[in-house]
Amino acid sequence: MDPPGAVPIFLALTSTLTRAQRNRSARQAVLVALGVIIAFAVFGQQLLSYMHISLPALQASGGLLLLLVAMELLTGKMEEPQPSGAKGVNAAIVPLGTPLLAGPGAIVATMVFVQGSDGDTAAWTSIVLALLAVHVCLFLAMRFANVVHRVLGDSGTILISRIAGLLLAAIAVQLVADAVIAFVRNA
Repeated sequence: MDPPGAVPIFLALTSTLTRAQRNRSARQAVLVALGVIIAFAVFGQQLLSYMHISLPALQASGGLLLLLVAMELLTGKMEEPQPSGAKGVNAAIVPLGTPLLAGPGAIVATMVFVQGSDGDTAAWTSIVLALLAVHVCLFLAMRFANVVHRVLGDSGTILISRIAGLLLAAIAVQLVADAVIAFVRNA
């Protein structure tokens, strides 16, 4: 999840909306993303067990998908969002809330942290606080997207997106590497 990187995407997807509609879209997108992440944090492991999918498999696939998102950030493809073919779809829900904000990387990372917590109350508390902090930052970045864009300018916004893409690529590669190590240990 990338609050500064969400600014250009948010501005592009909401360019035709009024200020009040843009504020409502920011709130909706963050609430959808938070709901999806919490649902996978709570029920994700049961879903994976039911479908006979191991966490390393989900971690590797999430890492590969996250790498694709990172490549789009690095190449600038995310700065030119394409309209979804469905008319009347709320852009705050799809594609902004999910899969852009609550995408596979965020879902997998949350599930990995939840599984690693082993029911420890302090670990769960830190996960919940981290999720809330990230979503507050996302909301603030989108709520004040015009101000952030004015301060950073086009070049600064693109620079932040490229740096976020580079860091996201490193996280993606680490997710895949950890998944491969887990596969080897379990084999």
